[in-house]
Amino acid sequence: MISKVSKYVELVFWVLALTLLATANPHEHHFTLCPLANLGFEWCPGCGLGRSITAIFNADFYASFRHHWFGIPALLIILYRIYQLGKQLIFKQNNYLKYKEI
Repeated sequence: MISKVSKYVELVFWVLALTLLATANPHEHHFTLCPLANLGFEWCPGCGLGRSITAIFNADFYASFRHHWFGIPALLIILYRIYQLGKQLIFKQNNYLKYKEI
């Protein structure tokens, strides 16, 4: 049962994360949860990734690459994970409905 719930939670998390990034303004300063940035370090390997994905949703690919070079691959990986989770849930639901009818 926990594995079922965790797949729903992961799917909802990724869809919600991409929805929030798609509706964010890439030019506004934002709050960060990054521990390195909060400690005052100027460079972090993950900082800028969210702004990069937001720039992709705004069709500004040059800005996306400037924010973080891994923005486009990260978005593709997240979309593929959403596809995998959705396919698994739909497949399991269809199998459940087939067995329920028998």
